[in-house]
Amino acid sequence: MNYSLTWDLETIFPGGAASEKLQERLTALKNEIADFVAQTAALDPEKPETLGAVLQLKEKIDQGISQCASFIGALTAQNVKDEQAKGLYGRLMSFIPLVSAPNTELYKKISDIPETTFQELLTKEPYQTIAFRLTEVRKEGQRQLSEAEEKIISHLAIDGFNGWSEHYDTIVASIVIDVNGEKLSAGQAFNRMMGDPNPTVRKNIFDQWEKVWGEKAELFADTLNHLDGFRLTNYQLHNRKHYLDEALEYNRLQPATLKVMWETIQKNKQPFVDYLTRKAQLLGKEKMEWQDQDAPIILGSLQEKKYSFDEGAAFILQNFRKFSPKMADFAQMAFEKSWIEAEDRPGKRPGGYCTSLPESQESRIFMTYGGSINEVATLAHELGHAFHASVMWDLPNLNQDYAMNVAETASTFAELIVADAALKEAKTAEEKINLIDTKMQNAIAMFMNIHARFIFENNLYQMRQEKVLSPTELTDMMAAAQVEAYAGALATTHPHFWASKLHFYIDDVPFYNFPYTFGYLFSMGIYAFANQKGTSFEDDYIALLRDTAAMTTEELAKKHLGVDLTQPDFWQAGINQVKKDIADFLVLTQDFL
Repeated sequence: MNYSLTWDLETIFPGGAASEKLQERLTALKNEIADFVAQTAALDPEKPETLGAVLQLKEKIDQGISQCASFIGALTAQNVKDEQAKGLYGRLMSFIPLVSAPNTELYKKISDIPETTFQELLTKEPYQTIAFRLTEVRKEGQRQLSEAEEKIISHLAIDGFNGWSEHYDTIVASIVIDVNGEKLSAGQAFNRMMGDPNPTVRKNIFDQWEKVWGEKAELFADTLNHLDGFRLTNYQLHNRKHYLDEALEYNRLQPATLKVMWETIQKNKQPFVDYLTRKAQLLGKEKMEWQDQDAPIILGSLQEKKYSFDEGAAFILQNFRKFSPKMADFAQMAFEKSWIEAEDRPGKRPGGYCTSLPESQESRIFMTYGGSINEVATLAHELGHAFHASVMWDLPNLNQDYAMNVAETASTFAELIVADAALKEAKTAEEKINLIDTKMQNAIAMFMNIHARFIFENNLYQMRQEKVLSPTELTDMMAAAQVEAYAGALATTHPHFWASKLHFYIDDVPFYNFPYTFGYLFSMGIYAFANQKGTSFEDDYIALLRDTAAMTTEELAKKHLGVDLTQPDFWQAGINQVKKDIADFLVLTQDFL
């Protein structure tokens, strides 16, 4: 096959940023929002006969906003200089305050429905299917302040909470790293720093990297203090007792589950320290330095295998089919319908993502494909996200609203399939070492880097309740968190990581980082389950994915995997799989010291 390296956006809204169909949908959205305001105002909690119609209209609006946002986001991703698309995004964002007010009113009215009436509603359709989510909405409504107060907060957040998050992007856009006279953006410099095969280049870029972020530390500290200060004040206003409450509720997770996950990881640090030390030795150093964590290990005469886009697609399809023919068929359709933007060209934004288009029941995948096994795995990862969305298209919108911790389930599972398949095909020790190391980079990020982020954020929120933190305090906290999380495995730390990491400045999801580690280990458990079940796995897997927004995470694991997430056994089983890779790595590399 000759698959397209560029995606097809014309089937969504023809004409790009000048699309008349897009303008028509935006106009219709504004009218739908006006209807939503009127219908919500007319809803009587004592006699909620019209609730179903209001929820149906809300679903239509939510899907419309998501459809337009995904399309406009795709335009700006494929061409960061598309000013017309940026203008469209601003227009779409102006709808958000218009929707938030009736949303608040709706949630309050659902919370005001008498308990007997509400429980009776949940026994009937369309409410029975969305009973779990409707109960969540009711609890959220009970926590809300008056409609007037919530409206004030949401409007102040635009230039306050949301504004500070956007301010971070503005500061980052001014970051320039000078590498031997070459001016690099933050994204370009990071990719070179972590991936360049030359250790001197990596070290020089890292020194510049730390220096430049440090020079703007006061601006970043100001931004972070105001973001988290706003969030803490909002928690206080809504009677939240702990700064982790919102993050746990959003991820539908018990505190005990998060606690035992980190405790189990903490007890298993030594093998990861051994891996990092061995890798450092292979790179000619006694101890791992920060910028060398993702450096490729090229031993002997190894030439890293390159996959053309078609070869990468074929490899993914072949190995998906071993676990799930339906997932393979879906991925093949995505390739054939040109849902993937993979071309390596100037003007694209960095990174990769998968975005859903609920009205057309499609997805689009964005990345820059270079042909390494890493990029094949990234492509598989994003196809996993798209498959997850596809098996839920027929569900009510509320039941598609899965949280971040389980959002990585299908994606990480798909990535594991490709990583293990590549490892099984490796012919030489040098190739196996390279591939295990590539696989381990993800594990180190999950168990050590993200653990450091969690420790840092936990300490930050504790201290921010008492005072505004200085750049020096934030820098010292970050370095200490890295020393703790990496269990002393590093010769150098990245003290200004708190400034350079976007995830600390995202406004819509608190404690953005730990769900990645959860999702990684949860997927490891599913992967082990798949290997045990064989051909009967597919239907069980799809059933699990379809339930990801319809119950708590603990209930999901109990129902579909038969495990208790509040106990260490499940987490230890996932870590043991990674420890086996480390053991193989240590044996294979012994002769290369």
